[in-house]
Amino acid sequence: MSEFDVIQNTKEGPITQRKLEKDLDALGVRAGMVLVVHSSLNSLGWVSGGAPAVILALESVLGKQGTLVMPTHSGHYSDPAHWENPPVPEDWKPVIRETMPAFDRALTPTRSMGALAECFRKQQGAVRSSHPHYSFAARGPEAERITADQALDYGFGEETPLGEVYRLGGQILLMGVGQESNTSLHLAEYRANYPGGQEIIQGAPILVNGKRQWVQFRELVEESEKFPALGEAYQQAGGEIHRGMVGNAASMLIPQRPLVDFAVDWILADRK
Repeated sequence: MSEFDVIQNTKEGPITQRKLEKDLDALGVRAGMVLVVHSSLNSLGWVSGGAPAVILALESVLGKQGTLVMPTHSGHYSDPAHWENPPVPEDWKPVIRETMPAFDRALTPTRSMGALAECFRKQQGAVRSSHPHYSFAARGPEAERITADQALDYGFGEETPLGEVYRLGGQILLMGVGQESNTSLHLAEYRANYPGGQEIIQGAPILVNGKRQWVQFRELVEESEKFPALGEAYQQAGGEIHRGMVGNAASMLIPQRPLVDFAVDWILADRK
């Protein structure tokens, strides 16, 4: 969506930081929460101040005791043998694999995560986990705990930021995006450990003792296309979902732990 379209769709004037704070409060975001945010900046409408204003609104409502978390994935730091997008020629792939710089938490940008996550990871005080594909950034009292020691194998599994958010009783905020963007449901996929689950061997360049090294690790083949149906089933079963508008964006606030617990059982039943 172009900026012109975003402006045209913002009918009642620019979306301000104060407006976002009121909407987040009305949705149920509270001080002290651990909050994982998935978002589409354009869906909020034309925001005065753009991504920084949204981040400041979130942090204002969470307060100094709250911790903000966002996915900062970098799927382009992966084995080009598996790439479909970008559709590079086959004879380029060995060159890319040999010359791609090592993943750097400060330097490596996100890919397809949106302007909000890319802005947030560069904010002073934000810390980013070390996984070359599936990193998360966090800021707040629990940030170090959430982002420390992310396992290379199974980047959405137990020893990851998602697992820490679960143990901390965190919340999920979907702003202008659906359950297909909800990475916490990947944690449920790993926990389900269902028969027939497929794995792939992935790889990426990282720094090992200060030197670039290509490392390999295991990942599950994910099925996020089923997540909208999973989310609908959770709601129909009486699962807690708070719905409302944040700016112009239809949004959902969901406690992570009961959703993940429900999702494990749903995935196992779906795979039978």
